[in-house]
Amino acid sequence: MHLNPYGEYAVLLAASLANDWPETRGGIEERTREFGMTMVFSVADDDHAATRAVLDEWLRVVDADTAAERARLLNGQMAARGAYPQLTDHDGEGWHLHYRDDAATLPLVLGAVFSVGTALHLAGRGMGRLGRCAAAPCRRVVVDVTRNGRQRYCSVRCANRDAVRRHRARQP
Repeated sequence: MHLNPYGEYAVLLAASLANDWPETRGGIEERTREFGMTMVFSVADDDHAATRAVLDEWLRVVDADTAAERARLLNGQMAARGAYPQLTDHDGEGWHLHYRDDAATLPLVLGAVFSVGTALHLAGRGMGRLGRCAAAPCRRVVVDVTRNGRQRYCSVRCANRDAVRRHRARQP
């Protein structure tokens, strides 16, 4: 049995969707494949809008002011989705844990994956390892997966732009 890397891939998937929202339901499902999800999701007419609502709820965790508030929000999200561990052996991958029902809809599965993955990521790496890019006016989500825990920018471009801004602010 192996444990799924729910923490890192799930929170990176959520950030990817938040930073570049697909225009269609198919785009969302394609993104899940890019991040390693293999399950086939049942289709419902409101999947695109319902998944956006799940993502907006997850963004409240990103924007929470304190670790306690993040924990409260994540605990509520996990409870609302019944994100409990269960053994599964789908796709011939071997026995492993999932924190969701295999028969659930796209928004319900992603809600469980995002909440459990974010909880595992923050509990394992630190409650401050999720936020918004430090380069104003950028608002992209930053998932800190660095060794030293100091990632504050969404990209090298934003880091450089902020460094130039700070340098110019110091000039007379």
